[in-house]
Amino acid sequence: MRFNRMLLSTTLVIVALVIQVSVLARLHLPGAVPDLVLLTVLGLALVYGHVGGALIGFGAGLLSDLAPPADHAAGRYALVLCVIGYLAGLAKPETGRLKSATGPMVVVVVAALGATLLYAGVGALVGDDAARHVGLPSLLFTAALYDLLLAPFVVPGIMALARRAENDPLAETNNAAKAADVSAGWLSSGTGLRIGSQRGGLRMKAARSRAARAGRIKGVKRL
Repeated sequence: MRFNRMLLSTTLVIVALVIQVSVLARLHLPGAVPDLVLLTVLGLALVYGHVGGALIGFGAGLLSDLAPPADHAAGRYALVLCVIGYLAGLAKPETGRLKSATGPMVVVVVAALGATLLYAGVGALVGDDAARHVGLPSLLFTAALYDLLLAPFVVPGIMALARRAENDPLAETNNAAKAADVSAGWLSSGTGLRIGSQRGGLRMKAARSRAARAGRIKGVKRL
């Protein structure tokens, strides 16, 4: 199951990164660029929880930092997506099923705003003031708008794929077979113990009967 998580998460993140760099970044939309990698991390975090969301976010952010044309320090977006993935994973429903689409949409808007603010804040700490020249308010508005428009086409599909990989029928069959083997082993061992105890009891009864017969014979000889 963990291997399925890693394989699916890696594949989805790489596909999202390729589409974002080769297609979405070349649309030259005003303001921010639609963040398909962020939406992928959010969809996986809502299924795998805060720990899985943090790990996937860090890996996805690191790939984004290294993917061309990267113009910032490596690890900057990895930190941002790690925090966002962890916080989004806290919103994972207990039953694993979403009752409505309102929750994920709120998570998307908050994540888009938080990622933009966090990215700009980390950039200010390292001396990158590009957000000031572009305009932080316009970046926040366009990032939330683009991600919110793209989310209904991305997040539900990613969550469905993650749930399907989580409930792998082949893995469930193997686990059921292992459980059946273990139970059969316990039953066979229990049966063996019972048969052994019954044999031991029969031997004790035979020894007692022999001793009683010997005592009677000795008593007859004494008489």
